[in-house]
Amino acid sequence: MTHDHARRQLLKFLAASPLLSPLAGMQAASAQDHAAETLITAPDQALDVFDFEAVAKKQLPPAHWGYLATGTDDDATVRANREGFDRFQLRVRRLVDTRQIDMSVSLFGEKFATPIVLAPVGSQRAFHADGELAAARAAKAGDHLQVLSTQTSTSIEDVMKARGRAVWYQLYATDQWSVTQGLVKRAQSAGAPAFALTVDLQGGSNRLTAERFARRDTRQCNTCHKPSNTTVAASSGMPSALPGGKPMYAGLDVSQVKSLQAPQADWEYAKRLRDVTPMKFLIKGIVSREDAERAVQQGVDGVIVSNHGGRGENSGRGTIESLVEVVEGVNGRIPVIVDGGFRRGVDVFKALALGANAIMVGRPYIWGLASFGQPGVESVLDILRSELRMVMRQAGTVRVSDINRSYVIDRRPTMS
Repeated sequence: MTHDHARRQLLKFLAASPLLSPLAGMQAASAQDHAAETLITAPDQALDVFDFEAVAKKQLPPAHWGYLATGTDDDATVRANREGFDRFQLRVRRLVDTRQIDMSVSLFGEKFATPIVLAPVGSQRAFHADGELAAARAAKAGDHLQVLSTQTSTSIEDVMKARGRAVWYQLYATDQWSVTQGLVKRAQSAGAPAFALTVDLQGGSNRLTAERFARRDTRQCNTCHKPSNTTVAASSGMPSALPGGKPMYAGLDVSQVKSLQAPQADWEYAKRLRDVTPMKFLIKGIVSREDAERAVQQGVDGVIVSNHGGRGENSGRGTIESLVEVVEGVNGRIPVIVDGGFRRGVDVFKALALGANAIMVGRPYIWGLASFGQPGVESVLDILRSELRMVMRQAGTVRVSDINRSYVIDRRPTMS
């Protein structure tokens, strides 16, 4: 046993010792009890979304699980996304008639039954054979907005048909303008009312967790990483890093594409992209007041506060904390959406109280997808809606529009 390993073992023992820290001891015991529970075998057995995480981890091949779970470097920002919610406490009101709760929201004139949005997650057939179609049908069941990734394993046209309503499109602007423009035009032709340029992966990321899990995976990847449409895959020329083809590239000459990011992207690039289409234009990855203000000045229609689920940069800062200054920068002039670490209804409530117009959830619905397909996704979304409804009743807010800054207290206010 090395000195460092021995030290870590000692610290772990001390942290879990009820004698030194009763609270730490209880937390450790609770975690052990949860881990010892039998995995759920049906979606309706789940008590919270974490029950699906355990099943998904067991079901998925190691490399696929690692791809889903990874952050960058030591995953500090993945943890920060969750820990950031602890910074805010609820300040609730009493004696309010909460028999009728309205969770509906409007985004660009479209009404949805809930502020909970399905975030773009690429290559969903890596997690279940039905992939994005299962997610779309689940979104339809709960009337959730769905945002589709450029790296979707199912075409935007087929996803919209399954959703029964237009979806938004998330854009990876490649290093080739003609391909980027083609992707936007494809989404526009399909009827997408809005698209979001992703800017939170410009520097790349060091995804160590994904690499470590991939090394445990002894399968021959080419036996399962087959495109769902061989014609599309052949015409796109894009390699399939995960099961399913990349149909959004069909008909585009991608022979010169070396990166899914546009390293030359700046505010002028964003303006040029904005002028390509009449679709509503959002920027995904805004985390500072200055960039939020600049986005408004540039005529951007909306911003998404995101660090790519902790996969984009090792800032160590949760998006719920970034949300505060982005909302200040926007000052109510355009919609603000936020993603990163949302796992419970109370998380959603806190974000709404801090000024978000909607929140996006990613990993949890993929846990449900990997566990049970469409029923799993539906159950994850049902749980989040039920928890949000319960918190709204507890706080004395009957409409999403009632939820404002007065309902949260910042335990660590920043200096202005």
